[in-house]
Amino acid sequence: MWHFISEHISDKTQQFFSCQKAEQVSGGDTHDSYIIKDTTHRYFVKTRKYDDTQQLSHEAEGLTAIADTQTIATPKVICHGITANETPNIEYLVLSHVRFIEPTAPDYFTLGQQLAMLHAVNAYTSYGWPHDNYIGASVQTNGRMASWADFFAEKRIGSMLERLASNGLWPTENGNIDTIVTKVRHLLSLHQPHPSLLHGDLWAGNAGFNKKGPVLFDPAVYVGDAETDLAMAELFGGFPQTFFEGYNQHTPIEKNYQLRKPIYQLYHILNHGLLFGTHYIAQARQVIDDIYSS
Repeated sequence: MWHFISEHISDKTQQFFSCQKAEQVSGGDTHDSYIIKDTTHRYFVKTRKYDDTQQLSHEAEGLTAIADTQTIATPKVICHGITANETPNIEYLVLSHVRFIEPTAPDYFTLGQQLAMLHAVNAYTSYGWPHDNYIGASVQTNGRMASWADFFAEKRIGSMLERLASNGLWPTENGNIDTIVTKVRHLLSLHQPHPSLLHGDLWAGNAGFNKKGPVLFDPAVYVGDAETDLAMAELFGGFPQTFFEGYNQHTPIEKNYQLRKPIYQLYHILNHGLLFGTHYIAQARQVIDDIYSS
């Protein structure tokens, strides 16, 4: 495998590379992660058993989309491919190796500013993404829609509830899912935000820092409301206040964001319910009850 990947790296970089050491490091639940190196070069590699989902290709696409905005750094995509003559074949993604450092409060301020710059890019006229991709190990339903309320209600909340229901984790009687989708659509019906390129899965573990500044990775990109990234950034541990101060200095956060935040966080809580089970299902039910009573 490493010989095959080394040749692909050499071809893409036009610099000879031959893996002399592959050190496995901690990674995600759906792939293995390695740092590979020779005497002069070092790369970060993700591998997984090949299947039709080609999840790593979606990650490469997302990283490239963010990098192309030239607003915030990501690991550079070196190459993506599938090994030949392996049993089983292996899908791989090779990225530039990032030397992370311990961040300071000013680093988080800069991260907030650069995220706001990403969101401010004016390149899209509709919401969604050309095709489905992944948020963690879960399929993220996409397509493109003109209405933000329709997109978020149907493609985010509705699709996640249906997936939970198909796994026996959510009731379907009495139009339960349709009722929730209709409520979300109604609550967002007057909100038609700037279509922003989103990281899509912006929790603290998907952002880091090197000597040059912030670095985003493991995206679940789509085009939508910038506030969804902020809502996720407040969930599951979140970011320090200086992050939000940096964002707000570049792009003032609307007061009504606080009303939309639980709706946007619901998507990620439902996804965690799909991945990790009952605790998050109970949390999602409480959020839905709060949304209905607000």
